[in-house]
Amino acid sequence: MTFRQDQHGIAILGIFVADLAFRAERLPAVGQTVAGSGFAVGPGGKGSNQAVAAARAGGRVGFISKIGRDTFGTMALKAWADEGIAPHVAQLDGVPTGAAFIYVHERTGENAIIVVPGAAAHIGAADVDAAAGVIRRARVFMTQLEQPAEAAQRGLEIARAAGVLTIFNPAPALPFDDAVYPLCDFVTPNEHEAAALTGLPVSTVEEARRAGDALLARGAGCALITLGAQGALLHDATQSVHLPALSAGAVVETAGAGDAFNGGFAAALAEGATPLEAARFATATAAISVTRAGTAPSMPRRAEIEALMNRAA
Repeated sequence: MTFRQDQHGIAILGIFVADLAFRAERLPAVGQTVAGSGFAVGPGGKGSNQAVAAARAGGRVGFISKIGRDTFGTMALKAWADEGIAPHVAQLDGVPTGAAFIYVHERTGENAIIVVPGAAAHIGAADVDAAAGVIRRARVFMTQLEQPAEAAQRGLEIARAAGVLTIFNPAPALPFDDAVYPLCDFVTPNEHEAAALTGLPVSTVEEARRAGDALLARGAGCALITLGAQGALLHDATQSVHLPALSAGAVVETAGAGDAFNGGFAAALAEGATPLEAARFATATAAISVTRAGTAPSMPRRAEIEALMNRAA
């Protein structure tokens, strides 16, 4: 795919946090200490991770957020500069940049995460209005729920009014107004988030289809549900396609896989790919990310994604 240069590309509203990742055999119980086998600090946050994934996949990305004027904030600015991401970001005095505790199982790579948004918790609808030009110039707008839901809704409203494709990644599965659904060309929960949103079990592809129907009934244009090792389901009024997971090697860490998927999906849509083509591209992006440690650092480059897709064809 060749990127169309006529518009800004991809606008993403979300948060940056510093990821503090600990590898161990298990989480400690309350009052208990366990020995770990690894530790790393790096850039993270769903929105920022998605921006990195989209940029490495070939997209031109503008990122809207807030950070603190501190060491982690400096890390954020460097990470975006390294990836060619244009930050539309306010720095706050006296409010720290966010951080995330990430537990990674040392053998399976599965994770558990605690996120503190820090400065990004102060993003409001007025801040999104101030960045409205960034959204209107984009081909694709994407947001999540680590910043306040009212900010996500305002971003989707601006994008929809401007005819920009909208992706809503409802992660984590926190409350939001049902008025958000009709603003979404694509809603992209994982299986746990889809279950929480619909009240339905989502452990199989057929169950995901029923959850997808529930999301469409609320007004979403398309439900793109990720299913971990079972791949993903693209489900709308005209098609319901199961995309099996691809393998790019041994799983090292699953943290960030959803962000890789969403970033790859946005990058492909911004180039004019069909939703099905973009979902296949996203599946390959996520497959590579889980073979590496870290969240943002695990995001693959365009050539790697295309090579995996060619091998899988």
